[in-house]
Amino acid sequence: MSCRQIQLSNTLRRLWIEHVLWTRFFIVSTAFNLPDLQAVTDRLLQNPADFASELKPLYGEQRAAQFKRLLTDHLLIAAALVNAAKAGDTEEVEKQRKLWYQNAADIARFLASINPFWSEKEWRTLLFDHLRMTEDEAVFILTGQFEKSIKVYDQIQAQALHMAEVMTCGIIRQFRIV
Repeated sequence: MSCRQIQLSNTLRRLWIEHVLWTRFFIVSTAFNLPDLQAVTDRLLQNPADFASELKPLYGEQRAAQFKRLLTDHLLIAAALVNAAKAGDTEEVEKQRKLWYQNAADIARFLASINPFWSEKEWRTLLFDHLRMTEDEAVFILTGQFEKSIKVYDQIQAQALHMAEVMTCGIIRQFRIV
């Protein structure tokens, strides 16, 4: 790998790991009413802007902003889902879950539309797996099954690194980064 390819890979790996790490921190802070909830939320919501900053030189301002909006919506829906689950509001949980999966499908469609080396089907599978595992993680934390939440987080982290690899490889191929 060239230095540019390694830099791209490292950046995307960091962004995906931050995405899942700050999501976990949000779930924990929400579950236990920690005083850092607003600071954690603010930092989590910085992640879409960080992604957009990296994508902007490659895909332009409009597409980077569209990805930022989609990823921000992903996080806001997740927050609403966690809060509904914490409150025991099963009707709202179902509503937010449907919105979350639709948003993931929208993200997959968007990514496939901007890079011919990114498959909508592959991104949909990756994102749906991400949602399923993140919801499991939240349920385990909310129900005090902490060992299980840690085990599923390990899977989430591995899967986030895989998403970074898929993203990196597609960008390298599309832009012939050497």
